[in-house]
Amino acid sequence: MSANSRRTLVLGVAIALVAANLRPALAGVGPVLSDIRGDLGLSGVGASLLTSLPVICLGAIAAFAPALGRRWGSERVIALVVAVIAVSLALRVTDGRVVLFVGSIVAAGAIAIANVLIPAVIKRDFAGHTGTMTGIYTMSLSGAAAVAAGVTVPLSDATDQGWRGGLGFWAIPAAVAFGVWTLLVWLPARRNPTAAPPHRGGGSLLRDGLAWYITLYFGLQSLSFYSVLSWLPSIYRDEGYDPATAGLLLSISAFVQIPISLVLPPFAARARDQRLHTLACTVATLAGLTGVMIAPSGAPYLWVVLLGIGQGGSFGLGLLLFSLRTRTTAATARLSAQAQTVGYLLAATGPLLVGALHDVTDSWSVPVGLLIVLLIPQVVFGLLAGARRFVGAEVRETAETSR
Repeated sequence: MSANSRRTLVLGVAIALVAANLRPALAGVGPVLSDIRGDLGLSGVGASLLTSLPVICLGAIAAFAPALGRRWGSERVIALVVAVIAVSLALRVTDGRVVLFVGSIVAAGAIAIANVLIPAVIKRDFAGHTGTMTGIYTMSLSGAAAVAAGVTVPLSDATDQGWRGGLGFWAIPAAVAFGVWTLLVWLPARRNPTAAPPHRGGGSLLRDGLAWYITLYFGLQSLSFYSVLSWLPSIYRDEGYDPATAGLLLSISAFVQIPISLVLPPFAARARDQRLHTLACTVATLAGLTGVMIAPSGAPYLWVVLLGIGQGGSFGLGLLLFSLRTRTTAATARLSAQAQTVGYLLAATGPLLVGALHDVTDSWSVPVGLLIVLLIPQVVFGLLAGARRFVGAEVRETAETSR
């Protein structure tokens, strides 16, 4: 095996390990949200803010990631943000509401930067295997979310710290990821900087129609995902399910996303375009949400499996489009930053709206119905984003026409 092949293999493993620490900070909260509310006296709005503010932070901080990567190098920045994630997750459970909110927000800000830089690294170092590596990356994200959703409650029950012990545990794998990334990726990159050149700058994509289609598709599928991630356990606890079972249902949905996330991106990358894929995934999400709204206890395991297929596939396609619709690493970083900045800010309204509508109506039918209605624009923008084109073409054509 050549030196370049060994470096690519090591980088792939390290990316998967870092990716596995980009969702537990968020996915672990939902299953113990009722316990947090009872312990800290959070209202429904307060609980909604706890789940939505980190998602807002994912969007607000993402825009700074390309500049940080250019200034300091992606390897160094990713090492730093993983360290911040580990420290924030450990500290956020040490005190009351303020520390919990601040720690969650800081961790989400660090996650936002990694969210943007890793797809660009994949574009740069896995040019011939973008679909496969995106699948591995997305599978790690989904798998970690599944594990966090499924074991946070048992971890809480197994310690005398309750929900604090369950959430605080996730600082440990983040610390491990920091050590592995630093030793195997960042430090070797410092010794051989030509092996990992920084991303070059580029123009804005704010005037590019295709970039906005991808951004809105990514934002709407994220809105659906984070709303379910935040509130599905509460829906089933209100249906009479015990906390462990309610968390298990969310975990099953997340576990279903693992094979979908691994298989769909490389399959879709080989297709002529991705319109049919975006449509099929949205329809699966529609079926799952409809079941949860109409008969949540009728076939709960079927509903969460459908949600896992639809939301996992939609997320994987959203990430894949960052690479498929760009020609260069710099363009991938810019598109990733724009889509995640705007997309996560849009997505953050989901958990907040779901919680507020539930407080007002004392029912889950209305907020889940809203999520169903929002699938209509998701289909539209998914079809537009799925057509085979490249970002930047419209801007160049406009500039040439105006000359």
